[in-house]
Amino acid sequence: MRAVELSLPDAFAAPYAPPDEAFAARFFAARPDAATREAVTATAAALVRAMRDRHDMLGGVEDFLHEFSLSSREGLAVMALAESLLRVRDDATADQLIADKLAAGDFSHHEASSEALLVQACAFALGLSARLVDAAEPRGLVADLARRLGLPALRGAAKQAMRLMGAHFVFGETIEAAIARAQDHRERFSYDMLGEGARTAKDAARYFDAYAHAIRVIGANADGRLPARPGISVKLSALHPRYEAISRDRVLGELPARALELARLAKARDLAFTIDAEEADRLELSLDVIARVAADSSLAGWDGFGLAVQAYQKRAAAVIDYVAALAEALDRRFMLRLVKGAYWDSEIKRAQERGLADYPVFTRKAMTDLNYDACAAQLLENSRLYPQFATHNARSVATVLALAGKRRDFEFQRLHGMGEALYEALAARSDAPQRIYAPVGPHRDLLGYLVRRLIENGANSSFVARAADPETPEGVLIAHPHETLGSSQNARHPRLPFPAEIYLPLRANSKGVEFGDRTALAALIGEARAPATPPEARPSV
Repeated sequence: MRAVELSLPDAFAAPYAPPDEAFAARFFAARPDAATREAVTATAAALVRAMRDRHDMLGGVEDFLHEFSLSSREGLAVMALAESLLRVRDDATADQLIADKLAAGDFSHHEASSEALLVQACAFALGLSARLVDAAEPRGLVADLARRLGLPALRGAAKQAMRLMGAHFVFGETIEAAIARAQDHRERFSYDMLGEGARTAKDAARYFDAYAHAIRVIGANADGRLPARPGISVKLSALHPRYEAISRDRVLGELPARALELARLAKARDLAFTIDAEEADRLELSLDVIARVAADSSLAGWDGFGLAVQAYQKRAAAVIDYVAALAEALDRRFMLRLVKGAYWDSEIKRAQERGLADYPVFTRKAMTDLNYDACAAQLLENSRLYPQFATHNARSVATVLALAGKRRDFEFQRLHGMGEALYEALAARSDAPQRIYAPVGPHRDLLGYLVRRLIENGANSSFVARAADPETPEGVLIAHPHETLGSSQNARHPRLPFPAEIYLPLRANSKGVEFGDRTALAALIGEARAPATPPEARPSV
């Protein structure tokens, strides 16, 4: 690697889990004026009405989440099946899993309320399977089916339901198929090669080859100029089997060269190349890798390099400042995709397991929405960054439009299979560019992606889940997060204790150290290297 001889910003460092209340105070102090709030509300309301007037008989994730809410027994059972069924190799275990999960819901009596084909097909397949499971004394048609078809049919129906749901999220099983399908769309595209973090060197090599092949194929079929040209999203954890803070030296010795090779392929074809977001404990390591790759002189003059920033992380604004400083030092413009985040549950659990002082993510969705708005304004104010606003929330879209005014040097992004109604409504009102984030790969690689999407958008607080429910009032959907919170004192979720307090009143949680926080790690190392205090100097107890 050939580093550019420039004064790069110092390594990224920001408090890992600062208090929510400090952010809330800033958000309330910077609350938009009444005229801006009214304009945002009017635009958001128009978008919601247009969404609800649209009838898609095929069905999308909004219809599915309304039918199988994650607050219901059936929704949780679907989640469990989606997460695990297609990975089970032997039939006996699959049969036990299906029986266990379908027994947890009332699928045998579930009548699909949606007219969408996707929802009705899944409901029928799961209902058939449940009837076979429930038939201790099968009678009539169910008995005949059980005798004729038995467990293989049960297994096949449930698996087909999961595949049908998964197929709705995959844009193509190969990059060639995905690009052919994209020809019918007017939107820009960013392709995501499905797959989770590499566990072995063989996995990492396979993912690298898939990325390299995809870049070559995308480049051979691309037209236009940046930023309108297609792009690809790359997960650093897919390129290294030990992509974790405790392996920092090894990662920095091996991973930047691999990422740089892919970036060079993308630059040669003038494509957009985005480093995807990972969990909070990998953020500092990710930015170290990104800085090393971006600073290589072979990428000079290319404005297609970018990364994703998660607004539910408390360090999002600091990341934007750091990337802007890096772009300034390299005399380049970076693309920056602003998302809300997809690992909330695991972030909460990790902080609790480690006994951290606080959480690295906001515990209330309204706080994430406020941070998203603040980060959007921050992006639009910096000419070194090309903003890409990824959201399926009508109020967030309306806020960006209000902040941008007549500017159009930015774009909106949505996931394939989600948000079609919102973005059709947006296209009718605004000429702001749109991009589709399109997953590509075989269904066996879909599971992790699918589960993140269902968890992310199936929660009761999710706009996607609530928008599909006709019983949810329009005013609730487009309420400003300031109104939802009420005051800065309500920044935290009232039923989520600090990590140190999760076992109270029985006992306090054990205190740990997050190795992904270089400040905490340095303090631990300093303490370990400090001279031992002689016994006679220790305070008496």
